[in-house]
Amino acid sequence: MGKLFWLIVGVGLGFVGAHFVNQTPEGRRFFDRVSQGAREISDAVSAGYHGVEAEAKDVLDNVEHTLAEADADARPNE
Repeated sequence: MGKLFWLIVGVGLGFVGAHFVNQTPEGRRFFDRVSQGAREISDAVSAGYHGVEAEAKDVLDNVEHTLAEADADARPNE
């Protein structure tokens, strides 16, 4: 329970400190750079996720097509 208390105290002090730093021009520039970096990381992760998702969809479509062809070849001619 004591560790949780100190964690909450630390987070609270961090927010208070960030508030005071953000009131200065240098602090605002710092947080703008941090925010820009976070956006760039988020965009990169999102682009990577969508790329992998598209590749997985292509592979799945290819598997479904191959299975359909194999099923059609296995059926006796009517």
